[in-house]
Amino acid sequence: MALAQTEGIARLLRAADPALDVEIIKFETRGDQDQTSKLLRHGGKGGAFVAEIRQAMRGGELQAAMHSLKDVPGNEETPGLIIAATLPRDPANDALVLRPGLSLDAFRASKGRGLKIGTNAVRRAAYLRRLFPEATVIHFRGAADTRVAKLDRGDKQRLPDGGEVGPADALVMARSGLERIGMASRIVHDFSVREMLPAVGQGIVAVECVEKDWVTRGRLAKIEDVRSRLCAEAEREVLWVLNGHCNSPIAGHATLAGSEMTLTAAVLDEAGDRFIEVSRNGAADRPRELGRAVGLELLDKGAAEIIARTRPEEDSLLS
Repeated sequence: MALAQTEGIARLLRAADPALDVEIIKFETRGDQDQTSKLLRHGGKGGAFVAEIRQAMRGGELQAAMHSLKDVPGNEETPGLIIAATLPRDPANDALVLRPGLSLDAFRASKGRGLKIGTNAVRRAAYLRRLFPEATVIHFRGAADTRVAKLDRGDKQRLPDGGEVGPADALVMARSGLERIGMASRIVHDFSVREMLPAVGQGIVAVECVEKDWVTRGRLAKIEDVRSRLCAEAEREVLWVLNGHCNSPIAGHATLAGSEMTLTAAVLDEAGDRFIEVSRNGAADRPRELGRAVGLELLDKGAAEIIARTRPEEDSLLS
């Protein structure tokens, strides 16, 4: 999926400047190499997929790097680097994929009873436990195509402690990711934003570069999508206010209608039994102000307590 996203960026850059020579460099991170552990072991998605790439940019090995914006931490500074372009947003919703032999009608009739649903995202796990309380939600890692292949073969998922879970009967994945790898035909149900609020930045591809590299910044500015940038800034401001981390089930999604923006964000515990959601409207040209207001209202309603309860595991794993 990452390669498909990067190739898409290269095409956009070449279209904007036909004389530009764009070289794609494959970069395997710790998150790619370790398909067993929970991402928290590597410092969350930021440590697993972003930190090493950022170091390569600071060291001059790369001029720019592609990230799925939902994988970029929103509660930390990135000295010397800047997101220089955000691409037009692909569908932000999550989708359901079923194993061969299991129909959507049978899945719905069971209401999840006796079924195992795989995901690696704590946000998706929390929503699934609310939507399908009788299902078993299991840890399931791998690149998008790898996860679907494991589902189809009936493979079990190895766990960090040496045990196994599964096999999975269903997976919940980002629709945009499945589209990018040509597997959208496997989707049997699209979760609406009301059913399962997306991750902050989901569906947006961001391109980062060294802050003082003005030549690269100028080239990337040519592929910038302003609407996507505005939504990203509002959603990520919520993460900043909440000081959310990789093990916090936080969701957020912004939409634009003319000069107005609507932002909805939620915090829920992984068990799915505590849920706080806030939705507000504001000026589209003041996205961070709207994000800050939504984040502060979530805190007023008790979001900090939910987030704090998720921190002990992080501290013990990273110590």
